[in-house]
Amino acid sequence: MAPTCQAISHGSLMGARGNSGVILSQILRGLVSTISESTDGKVNASRMAEALKRASAAAYEAVLKPIEGTILTVVRESADAAAVAVSNGATLSATLQAARTAGRDALARTPDMLPVLKDAGVVDAGGAGFLLLLDSAIHVADGEAMPEPDDSDGPSVEQLEAVSLRHSGDGSVDVSELRYEVMYFLDLEDSRLSEFKKAWGSIGDSIVVVGGEGLYNCHIHTNDIGAAIEAPLLLAGRPRQIRVTDLFEEVADEHAAREAALGAPVQSRTSSPSLPPVTCAVVAVASGDGLAELFGQLGVQGVISGGQTSNPSTAELLAAVEHMNARQVIILPNNKNIIPVAQQVDALTTKEVRVVATCSMPEALAALVSYDPEASAESNARSMTVAAESVATGEITQAVRDTHTDAGQVTSGDWIGIVRGDGIVAIAGTLVTAASQLLDHLIDDERELLTIVTGTDSTATHTDHIVAWVSQHRPSVAIEIHSGGQPLYPYLFGVE
Repeated sequence: MAPTCQAISHGSLMGARGNSGVILSQILRGLVSTISESTDGKVNASRMAEALKRASAAAYEAVLKPIEGTILTVVRESADAAAVAVSNGATLSATLQAARTAGRDALARTPDMLPVLKDAGVVDAGGAGFLLLLDSAIHVADGEAMPEPDDSDGPSVEQLEAVSLRHSGDGSVDVSELRYEVMYFLDLEDSRLSEFKKAWGSIGDSIVVVGGEGLYNCHIHTNDIGAAIEAPLLLAGRPRQIRVTDLFEEVADEHAAREAALGAPVQSRTSSPSLPPVTCAVVAVASGDGLAELFGQLGVQGVISGGQTSNPSTAELLAAVEHMNARQVIILPNNKNIIPVAQQVDALTTKEVRVVATCSMPEALAALVSYDPEASAESNARSMTVAAESVATGEITQAVRDTHTDAGQVTSGDWIGIVRGDGIVAIAGTLVTAASQLLDHLIDDERELLTIVTGTDSTATHTDHIVAWVSQHRPSVAIEIHSGGQPLYPYLFGVE
C-alpha cells in the first residue's frame, strides 16, 4: 500500500497541469497520506472520511487566496458530509455516496458563487473532476457503474461573449482578465517559500504552490510573465520546465469553434480575434509551427514564417508591424540573414521599431523572458538584448556535401553540430553522437539551464538519449524541452 500511495503522491505533483490540476494533486496527496497509514492495507469508512478531511485541508493550504465556487468548495463539502455519515455509523460505500451527493450539490451551486461561471453557463471544471474521482472510488467499493460522460454542448456563443465582456470599460479587474497562465517546477529552499508566495501575490492571482523538501509545482495567472519567472531567481531558486499559456487565445479559439459548430452566420465571424492593445508588441520570425505556438505563449503578437532557407521580405515584416495594436514594436529576426532586412522596417513606418538582433530561436526564447508589454520599445530592446546575449546556442543538422572544416573532414550524410561564433564543432556518423559532442563543447561549468527545441526530424528515442547524456555528464544543468517543428535542424540548443 505505502509504495502505491507514494507513487500517486509523487506522480500527481509532477504531472499536475492547470490551476485545478495542481490543487487536485494536493487533494490526492492528502488522501493517500491517510490511506497509507492503514496497517492492514484496507480502507474503512472512518479512514476514508479522515482522508477526505486531510485532502480538503491540503487543498486550501496550497492556494494563496482561496476562492469559493471552485474545486475547493466541492471537496470541503464532500469531506464534511463524509464526516457526518461516519458519525451516524455509515459503511464505506454509504460514506462515499454521502460525499458524492454533497459534492454534486456544491458543484451545482458553483455558478452562484462565481459570476464568471454563471456568465459561461457552466459549473466549475475542477470540481467536476473531483466528483469523477469519487465516482471511481464508489465503482471500486461496490461495483456501481461509472457515469456516462455529459453530452452537453457546453457554453453558447452568447455566453462566451458575456465572459469576454465582463467588466469591460468599468475599470475593475477580474481573475478572468489576467491573460497568462504560468507554471513551472521550482527548486527552492523551503525557508524561502513564504517570500516567493508574497512576491507572486503582488503580480497575479489563482496562485497555487504545492510540494515540499525543496521541490514545488507552481501555478499563477498574471499579466507579467517575466516577473512570474524571475521572482524565485531573486531567492536563489531555480524554475524549470516552464509552461506559459495565453488564456485569452484559448477563449478566442473556443469562441470561434462554438460559432462554427452552432452555425453562426459567416458575416458575424472574424478571421482572427483583435489583438489586445499594448505599449510595445513583438513580431518574431519562426521556422516551425511549434515555435510559432511557443512564441505566442510567451507574448509574441505577430509570428512570421521564415528561417535559414526561407527569409521573409521587408514587406512581410512591415505588414506584421502595421498589424500590431501598438505604437512601438520589437522585431526578433532569429537568423543573421534576416537582421538587415528587419532593420529597414523602422524607416518605412510611423511606428517606433527596434530590432533585437537574435540569430537563433533559443536566443529569442531567452529574450522573451525579459519582455514587458507595458514597457517602451527602447527599454525592452535593452533588456531583451542582454538576455539573448547571455545564451550560447548550437544546432544539429545533416551535411549535404563533402567539405573540410576546422573540426575535420565532413562527408555528405554526416551529422554536424554548429555553435554560433565557433562554426562546426562536432562531426559524427550518428545524430546522438554529434549532439553529445556539441553539448560537451557548449555546456561549461557556468551554465545552469539547457533548452532543447525539437524539429520535425527529431525522435523520442534520440531526445531521450540526449537527455540521458546531459543527466550523466552535466547533472547540475536543468533541462527544458519544447516542440519547435522546425525543418532541417532536428535539434536546436540554448544554454544559459
